[in-house]
Amino acid sequence: MKKGWIWCVLVATLLAGCNTMAGLGQDIQKGGQKLENSAERK
Repeated sequence: MKKGWIWCVLVATLLAGCNTMAGLGQDIQKGGQKLENSAERK
C-alpha cells in the first residue's frame, strides 16, 4: 500500500511541471537527449 502512495506522489510531482501532454513529451525528449549525449561522451 505504501508503494502505491509513493508512486502516486512521484508521478504527481513529475507531472506538476508539465501542464500539457506536449510539455510532457518535450521533457521526455530532453531527458533522452541528455542520456544520448552522455553515452556518446564515453
